[in-house]
Amino acid sequence: MKTPTLETLSSIHTDGSRKFIHPADVKGRFTHLRRLAGALLLLIYIALPWIPVNGYPAVFLDVQERRFHFMGLTLATQDLWVGFFLITGLAFSLFYITALFGRLWCGWTCPYTVFLEHVYRRIERLIDGDATARRRLEDAPWSAGKVTKRLLKHGLFVLVSALIAHIFLSYFVSIKKLYEMMKGPPTEHFLAFGIVSFLTGALYFSFSWFREQFCIILCPYGRLQSALTDDHSIVIGYDKSRGEPRGKAGSTTGSCIDCRRCVQVCPTGIDIRNGMQLECIGCAACVDACDDIMTKLKRPTGLVRYDSYVGLKGGRTKVIRPRTIFYTFMLLAGVAAFAFASTRISALRASAVRMIGAPFYVADDIVRNQFLVRVINKRNEPSTYRLELVGAAPAGLKATGLDQLLEVPAMGEEQKTLVLSLPEKAFEKSFRLQVKVTDTRRGDSMTTRVMEFLGPDPRLRSHAPLDPKAFLQ
Repeated sequence: MKTPTLETLSSIHTDGSRKFIHPADVKGRFTHLRRLAGALLLLIYIALPWIPVNGYPAVFLDVQERRFHFMGLTLATQDLWVGFFLITGLAFSLFYITALFGRLWCGWTCPYTVFLEHVYRRIERLIDGDATARRRLEDAPWSAGKVTKRLLKHGLFVLVSALIAHIFLSYFVSIKKLYEMMKGPPTEHFLAFGIVSFLTGALYFSFSWFREQFCIILCPYGRLQSALTDDHSIVIGYDKSRGEPRGKAGSTTGSCIDCRRCVQVCPTGIDIRNGMQLECIGCAACVDACDDIMTKLKRPTGLVRYDSYVGLKGGRTKVIRPRTIFYTFMLLAGVAAFAFASTRISALRASAVRMIGAPFYVADDIVRNQFLVRVINKRNEPSTYRLELVGAAPAGLKATGLDQLLEVPAMGEEQKTLVLSLPEKAFEKSFRLQVKVTDTRRGDSMTTRVMEFLGPDPRLRSHAPLDPKAFLQ
């Protein structure tokens, strides 16, 4: 086995060709917890499209209808500004966790790691055997047994990839709609079929061949560690003061017997004894492997452990420090902003805009303004709304289009034309109005933005005498 160094990647041969990593299986408390976490995350991923909340899946990104459902909260396109706080909050939470616990996200909850370690590699171990058997099979000449195992393994990889892709699509079309698509020919839903085919191919390529190269080469998160962590961040490290000098049991004073077990189980092929490295995803496989060896040698565990750089040097790790105080303050501010933004979301959405064309019309000594009122019902049941004008309307103003109640279906929207008419002799200057939309059964209401009634300059009326000086002034 190639000895990992800080100068070269373990997954690359000296001639630059790809070297596939076959991590050995390991048992221990962290491995057990990771598998439980992985199983829980997979269960959540599979179950969310099936769980109904207020008549819709728990998470349903209905792009076609421009409705986005999150645990009973429905967002229309106009509400997507709230998503800014949600997305930035999740990103900042990741930074906050990194400052405290290093790459805990990568090794425990990253979807790529969850699928690779808890699905695809489990299939590979089941068919090809342990790490030694897999390396032996890789180097063996092609035979009927090798071809059979390769076809079975890659067939299952394609099947699992297609299953993951279909579940992903169900987040956007719902399980019911997905099932209807699957019963029909691909030509009827060519876009959806193309998306699933592309995702299946991408997943198969990533998890059957590219694998850990995504974490090492493409993922930018590992490269952000130097900016997000400090000497007090909890990471996986090797206690050099206790482990060195390393050597065979009984031949040296160091606790490390140089068995390379930590290297054999590493999914990215690094040697944790070389210190913190970009390739480390914090999975703790090396911790369980080393603890197992120390237990067999009847030595204290923790030679490789979760600890800070300061802690590995014998110091005291500080959880409360300027970085974490600042991150905590910013995280609480973000939570407060998101909570406030959530309160601004209403089941009723109304807007009024001037219709396309001239800003106003004059006919038969009547000034006419035309607006389009749009009402969105984000409830899961039909609603009836009453529309009325709000504001200081001059005498003689006539509104056409507000005399009847507006019926809006569940999760639907309706548009209504509003025509405001005013005798030209009564128009002295522009004025502002609003439309108030009220749910007749529940009583909740919303007022649109200000509409401005426009008309001709009274000084330019045809029947008024023209005074050039006054006009220019």
